[in-house]
Amino acid sequence: MLTRRSLIAASALCSLVGAPSAYTAQPYPTRTVKIVVPFPPGTPSEFVIRALADSLAAKFRQPFIIENRAGGAGGTVGAAAVATAEPDGYTLLASSAGPLVTAAAMYKNLPYDPAAFVPVALLFSSPQLLTVHPAVPATSVGQLVQHAKTHPRSLNFASPGYGTQPHLLGEILKQSADIEIVHVPYKSPAAALTDLLAGQVQIYFETTPLIVPQAQAGKLRVLAIAGDRRLKQMPEVPTTGESGIPNLVGGFWSGLVAPAGTPKPIVEEINAAVIEAMQSQALQAAMEWLGATHQPGTPAEFGRFISAETGKWTAIISASGIKVE
Repeated sequence: MLTRRSLIAASALCSLVGAPSAYTAQPYPTRTVKIVVPFPPGTPSEFVIRALADSLAAKFRQPFIIENRAGGAGGTVGAAAVATAEPDGYTLLASSAGPLVTAAAMYKNLPYDPAAFVPVALLFSSPQLLTVHPAVPATSVGQLVQHAKTHPRSLNFASPGYGTQPHLLGEILKQSADIEIVHVPYKSPAAALTDLLAGQVQIYFETTPLIVPQAQAGKLRVLAIAGDRRLKQMPEVPTTGESGIPNLVGGFWSGLVAPAGTPKPIVEEINAAVIEAMQSQALQAAMEWLGATHQPGTPAEFGRFISAETGKWTAIISASGIKVE
């Protein structure tokens, strides 16, 4: 016999099944979509993100605008703004690993929870290049390690800030090779590169656009690619694995995330549009300039990628004792 409570429950279930969802009531998007970049304008990766925004705008026939929200520690101001935005698909975050992966392991008072985002799409990844000033007497990673062992603490390695990929790769190099090199943090990649060119620091991990032109001009020397493949622009330079340090691998990557609670159909629609756009001639050219590659994947696959990156870099941060108040 049906009780009054079961009748009420059955009636409610029928209402839910028959009711159209809020998302399917109207197409997406119907107005401007904002992509927040949590860093100052003009970074190399923004070149790709702006090209992507143009492609998405053409596909959806709605504006996709870039909003730079720099500030805080490692892009956390922009990330916090998106974390608290309306989860409707009209505010997205184009983020590197910092705000999504490493910030929680380093900063005591992070103004958001990394779980406040839903993965949308991995855009690209670009390997870091292990680079030295020409005055360093080393033409290989092995020679660099040997020099560092015989001259402890005589070499400085630059980074664009605590917990950035170049900093963490430098820590892996220290731990893996058992050498003493000194970390010197800067406020930007440009500032770090300037002092590397001047010989104020001797070692720096950085991506292709900033390093390759200087290396081709003879102003810097690239010893290895911190990735699983050689670069087309520098095919003679071995990978770190080929150089004897297989765990010295890390790249700059960027991906789109949305506030948690963003409807799954919207997330999947953006993901499909991104994958299509990244195959275009304009985006392929932008990625080649960045030395980057795009691996199409679902939102769930991007989520698993973020989880794996979080585990990897959290362990490095913990082992290195990196903490920022």
